[in-house]
Amino acid sequence: MGNAVKTGKYANLLAERGYPEAEIRAKIESAFAEIYFGEHRIYFENDDGTGYMVDTGNDDVRTEGQSYGMMQALQMNRKDVFDRIWLWTKKYMYQHSGENAGYFAWSCKKDGARNSEGPAPDGEEYFAMALLFAERRWGNGAGVLDYGAEGRAMLREMVHKEHEPMFDPATKLIRFVPNAPFTDPSYHLPHFYELFAEYGNPEDAEFFRDAARLSREFLRKTCDAGTGLNPNQANYDGTPTEWNGSRSYFYSDAYRTAMNIALDFGWYGADEWQPAQAEAIQRFFLDGKQFGFVHETDGTVITPQFREPDASETGMLHPLGLMATTACSSLAAEKYREHYIKLFWGLELRRDKRRYYDNLLYFFCLLALAGEYRAY
Repeated sequence: MGNAVKTGKYANLLAERGYPEAEIRAKIESAFAEIYFGEHRIYFENDDGTGYMVDTGNDDVRTEGQSYGMMQALQMNRKDVFDRIWLWTKKYMYQHSGENAGYFAWSCKKDGARNSEGPAPDGEEYFAMALLFAERRWGNGAGVLDYGAEGRAMLREMVHKEHEPMFDPATKLIRFVPNAPFTDPSYHLPHFYELFAEYGNPEDAEFFRDAARLSREFLRKTCDAGTGLNPNQANYDGTPTEWNGSRSYFYSDAYRTAMNIALDFGWYGADEWQPAQAEAIQRFFLDGKQFGFVHETDGTVITPQFREPDASETGMLHPLGLMATTACSSLAAEKYREHYIKLFWGLELRRDKRRYYDNLLYFFCLLALAGEYRAY
């Protein structure tokens, strides 16, 4: 397992556990069709050739969802969907002037009006990677559809913007937002940084190789050695932040970290610590009961000081996303693999108001476990 980028061999753990290739392919196609075109879709198209992803829980369009949609369309070889989402993003989210020039407004209304002028680095990271993959998979067009030029311009801003770059210059770690003195562990994508070094701006290749190494070191610090859990937001030394009125705990954003670590291991196999983290988080959730709660990183069950609308009585908001990403850790860990592959195969897409985040994470994990989430 590991080093798939070099070998071109991506493990299909679903097939290895006995599920027929035809059923796996049908599951992928069915999930994509439902998320993007079905009755409970989150993707919508306009007559002007653009498209957008709706956060159904908050009724807005976010760079997170737009960038995830582009990456998923890229993986599914749907250039039409990819281009529509990118054109909407450039039309409404891109900031041409002001202190955030060169960045993207993280939240807009469905008509394109901005809810915020501030950017969110996780969206920019996925935009840049999706664009550089698109260059390699489909070639470049003109203007906004010159994928490579757009992706490299974005990376240049993220690293070199004079005021508030997205990567902290002192630590080379991604920031939570450009003006924040802390980070979000789920924003750490060392497997992307390796490719930014290779496909991005040549003058920044060393920066991104360093960023990949330092990001892996950070993840090792911020994930609890016993539980594998990480905080939603963390200081650069890995400790949970005291932010937004409470100590940061293992909650919605944090669920992505396990998926990112597993994918990094599958693509590069670069960090011998990653299987230990993956095994720890799978062991923590093994009996299934802990999936229903919010936790401190040491595993202590807590009642959040605030609870988002539509959350369960325990504060839990995205159970499908958490179960899917924990199962995705099987890319890096073997001990509980059979249990979690079986669990994952039995999961179903959400069809309620909060389906956006869960279903997108589920689909990424489905692609990854089927060996279909690939670097181009």
